[in-house]
Amino acid sequence: MIKIFVGGFPLDTSELELVQMLSWHGTVSTIKIVRDKKTRICKGYAFVEMADMAGAEAAVEALNGTMMQGRELSLSIKEDEPVKPVSTFRRSPSPSYNRAETVQRPKRPRRPTS
Repeated sequence: MIKIFVGGFPLDTSELELVQMLSWHGTVSTIKIVRDKKTRICKGYAFVEMADMAGAEAAVEALNGTMMQGRELSLSIKEDEPVKPVSTFRRSPSPSYNRAETVQRPKRPRRPTS
């Protein structure tokens, strides 16, 4: 799957309109329009996954810089960031440390309430 960033489209654009616009150039697998969490208003950009690189490149070449309802579209292929390996190293307590052997300090007395 090739991920494409689509930005600059009008805020009232639906997923269906974007898919129809991009599907002329290749098979669209998924689409995600980014919206504000509280108001659910579109932020003006989306991520689209296309099935193959040829379709993604064709869509970017054909639609980047074109106008849609008075706004200029910005399309680019988003490179996947390398996944950082998860560290499985966990520090074990030292063998000499035993919780039962530690000295417990006495608690402070409470302040008197007046």
